[in-house]
Amino acid sequence: MRNFKEIGKELRELMGQRVLVLDGAMGTMLQQCDLTAADFGGAALEGCNEVLVRTRPDVVLGVHRKYFAAGSDIVETNSFGGTPLVLAEYGLEAEAQELNRKSAELARTAANEFSTAARPRFVAGSMGPTTKAITVTGGVTFEGLRENYYVQAKGLVEGGADLLMVETCQDTRNIKAALLAIERLSKEIGMDVPVIVSVTIEPMGSMLAGQTVEAMWASLRHAKPLAFGMNCATGPEFMTDHIRTLSGATGEFVSCYPNAGLPDEEGKYLETPSSLAAQLEKFVDHGWLNLVGGCCGTTEKHIAAIAQMVQGKKPRALPREAHRAIYSGIETVEADDSTRPLLVGERTNVIGSRLFKNLVADEKWEEASEIARRQVKGGAHIVDVCLQSTDRDERKDIPPFYEKLIRKVKAPVMVDTTDPAAVEQALTYCQGKAIINSINLEDGEEKFEKVVPIAHDYGAAVVVGCIDEDPQQAQAFTRERKQAIAQRSYELLTTKYRMAAEDIIFDPLVFPCATGDENYIGGAVETVEGIRAIKKALPDVRTILGISNVSFGLPAGAREVVNSVFLYYCTKAGLDLAIVNTEKLERFASIPEHERELAENLLFQHPPKKVDSGNPRAELLKSAPTDWREQNKEQKAAINQFHIAAIAEHFRTATKKEKKRAVGAVGKQADDNRPEHVRSVYYNGETRRDFGFKQKDGE
Repeated sequence: MRNFKEIGKELRELMGQRVLVLDGAMGTMLQQCDLTAADFGGAALEGCNEVLVRTRPDVVLGVHRKYFAAGSDIVETNSFGGTPLVLAEYGLEAEAQELNRKSAELARTAANEFSTAARPRFVAGSMGPTTKAITVTGGVTFEGLRENYYVQAKGLVEGGADLLMVETCQDTRNIKAALLAIERLSKEIGMDVPVIVSVTIEPMGSMLAGQTVEAMWASLRHAKPLAFGMNCATGPEFMTDHIRTLSGATGEFVSCYPNAGLPDEEGKYLETPSSLAAQLEKFVDHGWLNLVGGCCGTTEKHIAAIAQMVQGKKPRALPREAHRAIYSGIETVEADDSTRPLLVGERTNVIGSRLFKNLVADEKWEEASEIARRQVKGGAHIVDVCLQSTDRDERKDIPPFYEKLIRKVKAPVMVDTTDPAAVEQALTYCQGKAIINSINLEDGEEKFEKVVPIAHDYGAAVVVGCIDEDPQQAQAFTRERKQAIAQRSYELLTTKYRMAAEDIIFDPLVFPCATGDENYIGGAVETVEGIRAIKKALPDVRTILGISNVSFGLPAGAREVVNSVFLYYCTKAGLDLAIVNTEKLERFASIPEHERELAENLLFQHPPKKVDSGNPRAELLKSAPTDWREQNKEQKAAINQFHIAAIAEHFRTATKKEKKRAVGAVGKQADDNRPEHVRSVYYNGETRRDFGFKQKDGE
């Protein structure tokens, strides 16, 4: 077995010094050998290239030698279809590990023949996409894929492969299964096996399962492979934009080994060695590549031309990767200052939506998943999914619901459950970078210990509630407690649990301001200031709130307004994500000024400006300090009750006409109070990205 720690270090050093050369197509070379059924071991095995390592090892070894002689630094094993799943088509599934081992041994023999101290040669274990793209074709489980890839990886490593090439990938879920299998193997042997992930982007601009190259990178960047890259599908001409995007995004090395163009009607590839090398030279000259080679239709002549072309050229320099918070489904969204707040649709939740709960209870999965689609159509950038209840078995509901969900919604998914097993099960259905909601320190580090490893395995971000073991106030109420718990959680997560700061999303907690409960008075102010404090102290993390909690207890019309006003001030304080009902979210600029003031007074515990002289608490209200923390107990209660009564009364009598008449009068003024980046977008006429709020009909 190879010393993967040293090999990984050596490969990284070489890729930083020069552009390495991969080999070309194995299949194309084998087709030129005029093999017969007898060469494969009989008619039943004809076409199974992988079996040739046993029946005609001389032919396979000869191909490897030709590629090394042409200038390849790395050759791939003859194991592209070497999983038990694919070999089962020939009745060879039980021999998968052995065939993979033999394929690596043959390539190792050739590599040893050509290696020198000045120029070492390497073996990459080829791991193809299997014949099942789990999201597209089905016919296999995630666990089944993971086991198939494990068997293949184990054989390749036993045979002497230096690295593994998860290639021609068409579905990111397949890639995740492969990476988890390789991670399992790495743990067993006590060394990290170097891995390159290479995807196939179709002429339509995405992988077959729908993701773009950027969405793929965002979904898998946590795995930190040796390189990300592209192969197959098209010639280099159609790869240009995708390679440019990938090179600009990733902090890892970048590979590219295209087909020799697109095949003609006779299946022939038309790119000559010189024309293919000339097109790839543009990529190299732009500084986009560290590893280059060929795929379908390429031969040792193509590789010789490529090897000559890269001589003396500088490889791509690794950029410093920024703390970008990107989440993905099929599509990506990024939480930064230009997009705040990202809206998380809250209605696919059996706890928060009676309609959704009933549809799940009736097992109407089509209709239940339609609620998620409507949330996205209404402006949600992310969909929160909670199937956990005492009435049903969540783990049985996840497969039928998620199978529908992932085919209807391109947005990232927030997996909302406290059951670690359910978290992992749900993540196996997510192509992209999902979000886990949530963990906290209520039971010490227990939730961290159980959930964070799952987040690492699948590359998920994690919502962390500002809750700890404090017996008096476990749920942080004051701004100081919110920041203190966030700081402690951050230190644990980034050091002990090795989480990236941008994958941590703090929930400072929201408490209802209109229930009359004296324990919650001032809670809205503390949450706004808690956000501000957390963002100042920990600038690379993100923040999130369940907005609608703040208005619990108010009439429906009042709730929409209070939620909108609260969201506005939270966003100004630094809020990055907001869990809301996107179908019932009032646009801030459309709220009449007096309604906005009613909401602000309630949220910020402002002493009333005008108090009827007949009010028995008039003196108490008039003499109250502006800062709610300086108000005495009686003043706090009196002010809270005053504003609850005022806003409730208004919305019992306000009419829709009154609200619409006010839009023109206050919309521009309200808009001028918003952050500059939000105002500029609004004036450009965009409706969906208007501070994250959906414009309502007629506005």
